[in-house]
Amino acid sequence: MAGGYSNARTLPAALLLAALSGCGQPADDAQPPAQAEPAKATYYGTNEPFAAEAIYFVLTDRFVNGDSSNDYREQGGERHTFDRPLPHPEPDAQPPNVGYLGGDFKGLLAHADYIAEMGFGAVWITPIVDNPNEAFSGGDEISWTSFLSDRGKAGYHGYWGVNFYHLDEHLPSADLGFPEFTAGMHAKGLKVVLDIVANHGSPSFSMPADQPMFGEVYGADGTLLADHQNLPPEQLDPQNNRLHSYFHAEPDLAQLSNFDDTSAEVMDYLSGAYLQWIGQGVDALRIDTIRHMPLPFWKAFSDRIRDQHPGMFMFGEAFDYEAAKIAPFTLPENGAISVLDFPLKAAMNEVFGTEGKGYERLAEALFLRDGPYHNPYDLVTFYDNHDMARMEASDEGFIDAHHWLFTARGIPAVYYGSEIGFERGRAEHQGNRNYFGVERIAQAQTHPIRQALSRIAQLRAASPALQKGLQLNLLLEGDRAAFYRLYSDGEQAQTALVLLNKGAEAADFVIDQWLQAGQWYSGLDDSVIDVVDGGSLSASVPAHGVQVYLLDQPAAGADLLKQIALAQAGLPHRSAE
Repeated sequence: MAGGYSNARTLPAALLLAALSGCGQPADDAQPPAQAEPAKATYYGTNEPFAAEAIYFVLTDRFVNGDSSNDYREQGGERHTFDRPLPHPEPDAQPPNVGYLGGDFKGLLAHADYIAEMGFGAVWITPIVDNPNEAFSGGDEISWTSFLSDRGKAGYHGYWGVNFYHLDEHLPSADLGFPEFTAGMHAKGLKVVLDIVANHGSPSFSMPADQPMFGEVYGADGTLLADHQNLPPEQLDPQNNRLHSYFHAEPDLAQLSNFDDTSAEVMDYLSGAYLQWIGQGVDALRIDTIRHMPLPFWKAFSDRIRDQHPGMFMFGEAFDYEAAKIAPFTLPENGAISVLDFPLKAAMNEVFGTEGKGYERLAEALFLRDGPYHNPYDLVTFYDNHDMARMEASDEGFIDAHHWLFTARGIPAVYYGSEIGFERGRAEHQGNRNYFGVERIAQAQTHPIRQALSRIAQLRAASPALQKGLQLNLLLEGDRAAFYRLYSDGEQAQTALVLLNKGAEAADFVIDQWLQAGQWYSGLDDSVIDVVDGGSLSASVPAHGVQVYLLDQPAAGADLLKQIALAQAGLPHRSAE
């Protein structure tokens, strides 16, 4: 989000309306040559550079095993870390697994084209830092429906950091370290989003007997810096025991260590580690459990990162469905860190999942004007991920969800496998994180969800209006939605008219509100519609379909210009300028 606050100056609403009204007008021959030309108007939802990307999220260990030599199948002995299947109450289903399954950098890089061809510009990978070498023996027993239960689980997911400066050995290959991996992804046209953790390390107590690495933190040189010593938090003595000084003496999530946000040593350790990885090719950061550390910590952390990497885009996971509770992280005084859009996620599940609610449910979650976020257009939008049940929807539901996700405001993120409806409806210990593999990648090539996703994602990748444009809603009701996305950087201008139909029958649209005259062309087919002044645009959108008409010229017309000015004035970061 940080890159979007000062890269371009936005005119106040009154001046913007005046400037817009002059866009595209012929020069006045009688105008004195010495008079300055009026400024070219700019209007957009965001000018954050990362908004041009769409994000494909992979749980790296579960994507593709590209190198079996880094599987470490015997690691951990009796508490082995590789291949730990869970009993499954449905005999024909793929059993969930809480051990490593072999996904690595080589497997991901080898299938980068598969991701890029769908229209994604970035890949979000799970944490890469070293995790324990045994399965956890403490915690709560895992069940079919359990959450935050970890007994018998290995650190395949990466969120149990032990040495934040060292790679987990299951990820690199002899000829492919992290710098080589990021360079390879960049060569494929894909940015790398690194998942980071700052509020906790590995599970740290409740073990029958203390296990190596659990509850421990090591420095870049391998020195032991902190150790929970298998003690419950209330028995720690951070004031007198140097090995306890990294931790709060109170619990937080499950049995995970609870890092002390007030410790300068902890800040130095974490920021230093993540600056190291950024220096090896990371383009953006996704921050795990952001709300478990206070706002001053994130302001200090983000300042350190951006001092060396100005404009670094960051977005956090504040697992809460109330916008007012997650919006504070987005404010500049708190670090200007974007967040995953959980309120919109909840609405998307209701609209595109089995409930089948109407598009009006999405309107209330957009917060396009006068909302709590610093800029809602910088939010990362999604409908499920690895920490919750995958969306329960039909193929058509996923198609409809992607049509919305890649045309509405925000930066879309799609969890691996959703392009085929993989393990739909499954929570973590029911198969949410199951192995994908080359066979499913091959099968996905002709899957209807992936084909529709690729079509709309590729259009977004080519359209500045869909990436960054203001959103003006025309209709969000029942099975139909219609809205504009409008963008101008003073040089390039584009308006997109988006028409969505999630119904089982074709839907007819007649658009005349704020409609600009000109030649509107479809971004999805060869159709062109000429609109005259005061005219309308008529189109039929097939069942579970989308149409996007584009106009590559500056906005014109008093009513439209007024709406643009109001929309920009309703964004907190604009009205404050």
